[in-house]
Amino acid sequence: MPAARESLLDAAYTALTERPWTAVRMVEVAAAAGVSRQTLYNEFGSKEGLARALVRRETDHYLAGVARALSRGAPAAGARGDAAGRIVAAAAWTVRTARTNPLVRAALTGCWGGRLPPAPAVSAGPAPAGTPRRPPGVPAQRAAPSGEGPLPGPAELVGRFCDQAVAALRPGWPEEELPALGTACETAARLTLSWVLAPPASGAAPAPGRVPAQRSRREPETEAVSRLVRSAFARMTAGTQSAEWK
Repeated sequence: MPAARESLLDAAYTALTERPWTAVRMVEVAAAAGVSRQTLYNEFGSKEGLARALVRRETDHYLAGVARALSRGAPAAGARGDAAGRIVAAAAWTVRTARTNPLVRAALTGCWGGRLPPAPAVSAGPAPAGTPRRPPGVPAQRAAPSGEGPLPGPAELVGRFCDQAVAALRPGWPEEELPALGTACETAARLTLSWVLAPPASGAAPAPGRVPAQRSRREPETEAVSRLVRSAFARMTAGTQSAEWK
């Protein structure tokens, strides 16, 4: 029941933005979604199963947003284009999503507060450099089977950000410059994560909720991340050009 499943996850997310997870009742989630409590248990098996599926959906949505940001402004075949601008867009999406989505922020930072579900088992870390990472698994429809695997943690999410960035930008880059590209992408990802972990003080934070599709003006933190990311790519470009001129 895909429609019922999504409605239940939406209801669970809404409940989480209104009260601590410990105060979220399964019967209330089912009622808000317009289904029976039995349907809820059939889909997720338990409250823990619901929490895992919710975290997985939100991190999957975050990674899909990274991919969309990287795809905007893609140049013609063989052209490098504004690589920094595309990474900046992915970094800004990360900062905005982490600021408004408590589950994505917790998954990125590993900081699971008292209002959130208990910290789930997560991936131990990224695969070795150059090793393709497996796409996120599909949430189980009932109690999570033992082979489902852990949810992505901070290291895994940073690694997937880097993998997506390198894959999106690679077609316009000479083979000998790919190591530098990978370094720049990882630098951008870690600089962005540092902003998520320690954002600048800028007044009251917005209430948790969905990320607006567009912003009328860019927030100070995304401007700062943009400068850092562009600086990383400027240093990389200068380094590769200097090597070519020698």
